[in-house]
Amino acid sequence: MTKYVYAFDEGQKDMKDLLGGKGANLSEMKRLGLPVPDGFTITTEACIEYLKNGEKLADEVQNQLETQLAAFSERTGKAFSSNDHLLLVSVRSGAKISMPGMMDTILNLGLNDENVEKLAAKTGDARFSYDCYRRLLQMFGEVVYHIPMSAFDTYFNAYKQSHGYENDADIPAEGLKEICEHYKTVYIEEVYKPFPQAPIDQLREAIEAVFKSWDNDRARVYRDLNEIPHDIGTAVNVQEMVFGNSGPKSGTGVAFTRNPVTGEAQLFGEYLLNAQGEDVVAGIRTPKDIATLQAQMPHVHQAFVEVSEQLEAHYKDMQDIEFTIENEKLYILQTRNGKRTAKAAIQIAVDLVDEGVITKEEAMHKVDVKSIDTLLHPTFKDEALEVAEVISKAGLPASPGAATGKIVFSAEAAQLQAEQGEKVILMRPETSPEDIEGMIASEAIVTTHGGMTSHAAVVARGMGKCCVTGCSDLEINTKEKIVSYAGKTLQEGDMVSVDGAKGDLYVGEIETTSAEHSEAFEQFMQWAEDVARLNVRMNAETTPDIEAGYQFNAKGIGLVRTEHMFFGAERLVEMRRFILSSDDATRKAALDKIRAYQTEDFEQIFRLSGERPTIVRLLDPPLHEFLPKSEDEIQNVAQQLAIPVEKLNKRILELHETNPMLGHRGCRLAITYPELYVMQAEAIMNSVAQLQQEGIHCQPEIMIPLVSTVEEFKILQTQIVEAIQRIETTTDQTLHFLMGTMIETPRACMIANELAEVCDFFSFGTNDLTQLTYGFSRDDAGKFINEYLNQQILEVDPFQTLDVNGVGALIKMAVEQAKQVNESIKIGVCGELGGDPKSIHHFNKMAIDYVSCSPFRVPGAILATAQSVVESER
Repeated sequence: MTKYVYAFDEGQKDMKDLLGGKGANLSEMKRLGLPVPDGFTITTEACIEYLKNGEKLADEVQNQLETQLAAFSERTGKAFSSNDHLLLVSVRSGAKISMPGMMDTILNLGLNDENVEKLAAKTGDARFSYDCYRRLLQMFGEVVYHIPMSAFDTYFNAYKQSHGYENDADIPAEGLKEICEHYKTVYIEEVYKPFPQAPIDQLREAIEAVFKSWDNDRARVYRDLNEIPHDIGTAVNVQEMVFGNSGPKSGTGVAFTRNPVTGEAQLFGEYLLNAQGEDVVAGIRTPKDIATLQAQMPHVHQAFVEVSEQLEAHYKDMQDIEFTIENEKLYILQTRNGKRTAKAAIQIAVDLVDEGVITKEEAMHKVDVKSIDTLLHPTFKDEALEVAEVISKAGLPASPGAATGKIVFSAEAAQLQAEQGEKVILMRPETSPEDIEGMIASEAIVTTHGGMTSHAAVVARGMGKCCVTGCSDLEINTKEKIVSYAGKTLQEGDMVSVDGAKGDLYVGEIETTSAEHSEAFEQFMQWAEDVARLNVRMNAETTPDIEAGYQFNAKGIGLVRTEHMFFGAERLVEMRRFILSSDDATRKAALDKIRAYQTEDFEQIFRLSGERPTIVRLLDPPLHEFLPKSEDEIQNVAQQLAIPVEKLNKRILELHETNPMLGHRGCRLAITYPELYVMQAEAIMNSVAQLQQEGIHCQPEIMIPLVSTVEEFKILQTQIVEAIQRIETTTDQTLHFLMGTMIETPRACMIANELAEVCDFFSFGTNDLTQLTYGFSRDDAGKFINEYLNQQILEVDPFQTLDVNGVGALIKMAVEQAKQVNESIKIGVCGELGGDPKSIHHFNKMAIDYVSCSPFRVPGAILATAQSVVESER
């Protein structure tokens, strides 16, 4: 018989698949003897069964629930509806992988019209009792019956205003009782049924609602964003209530054992007195810093410090801890590995190694590869900030980064404008889980309420997105679509800049500067390189990109795309002259000029690379891409080259291709126009010869693209080698080079053993290889690929992550064949997948020597290959 319900003392931390992260950690903390309120967990398997069974709890689940509830009551000495020992519980979701704010929670379950009076009599505090009841009515209504929270909040806020109450805690018992009575009428008005009075019915419906919340829109969006599987389900944790809202000696809070923004090794958190947990994360009230708890309740603060140190040592990672104080007694409600910024992740990983808590290898898995990107992008220039108009300096630096965009006031507006190519800043009083898609679409998020652990802050940090919370000196009016500050206003569409590292906002667009790397970053990346097996090169041909890539410690250049060098104004003229010329002399003269440009280009590239290997891909696109397209352009080019418009139009028509990606491009172009590749090879080796005379030794690697037959390669290889030999004779130098091909067609994979006999290296161009393997046009696949993902026809977008069974199988076969006939052949990957962490994991299992990606993806690729090595050695 499958066990679906576990008491906290029956589980342990390695049961996350079954109990979810929260349930496993609650069990572990219970085992450690920490002050955890008792409870039980309904497993992820029960959730999966529930969803499979058409949203119906299996009989066995209900039977085990009743049995566990009876045992729970016996352990606590409490029961639903008991006069003297009233049991109230919280019902919380808890998936294997943390999804903060994406699913649902209900507190104070078990209260009803009778029990609220029993609680008041027992505690002698009617105000507290009715405050708990009104919270239950709100949460239960929203989570279980999907009643909009505004149906409750509108009345609640109006009641406060009409009675002159500034804070929620100011409302007396009679007022809360009146509010509860109104809330019960909301149920009738909104869903035509009353609030359920039987606690067991409340519990069953709450459990089902949490299971249903696994498939709500915001949860699915969050899982897609964070690549969390959709089929693992969530557990439900039923836990005895402790009350942070039971008076001035009670409270609730969230704290991290280290600073999740900077990584600094000190307690970081916030709390609210006389509040329940949702008050902190909802951002409705601005909480106090955890350090101030030492003055208010010193023994509670000391107890919390000791618990936090114990938990961090036990889990060997920075912990995110939820706690409640009930009448000066500390309770721990949850611990989990805390979400953190990339900067903090690296600092924490390095510190934990230095402290002897973890090894360098273990540190590799403390940093998310994707988060590395946030450390490599610009920040605002100090001199630009000095003259910028300040909007707010009262905000909290919830998630670092520098972002500029147009103000929007709703998630819907953010999505719509982002889809139209606009950069937007989402500004709201506070965010809620329903805003997730708008937050994804925005460059930054700004709120006027909430602290460093509010919904906006936690989610933004998880996404690596710039965020400022708690801008108390602003007034954001989402209805009128204006932001008021210092007697001025901004409207939707106005441009603002957000500094997430400092918590500041400015009017207009502000100039940025490149990011600086900390000592911890350099140390961490060195450890990653020490562990990594694959070398990481960069795809680059411009000086800024090459310099950036080498700053990130790229081991060379895996792809110089020479076609990018032909689109400068002067170069494009000569390329067009070559294409349009009708005599050899004009064509040769054009090529001579292009060669001179190319020689300068390559000299600059090789000078930057020095002895590091540099692969230069010879011209790849079809010739029609260099010709004018619009009528005005055609007129201008005809005049510039002194040829009739009719002749130009005729040549454009001749070069037109129905499917250019499968047409006259790559090596096929050079078979027809061999002088193109010869010219490029001469430019490459002339630059090498010049640098060699200066004492700079280079490692040029000449790549012939799109080869599908050995004969194609051999013909072009012979022509290029002859040209290089002429240069060696002329310069009286021996010029070292390698020559290879980019494997981009399935046929090339099939004959890899033959190609390996004549090639010095292979590099897999995964963009074209994926395109040709699937028969998907990568330019048009976007029109249907999302539907394939939604319907689970494909698990991943094969243009973003390696298709292991198809494209991956071809690559694996080609690599094995090539290595069998040529052990010394160098093999790399230079397509889009060369920078994708999941793809790198698969490449690491093959006899591949390097991956190549854009310069700013180099650090992430280095970390990904290090993580793959560590994982394979576990």
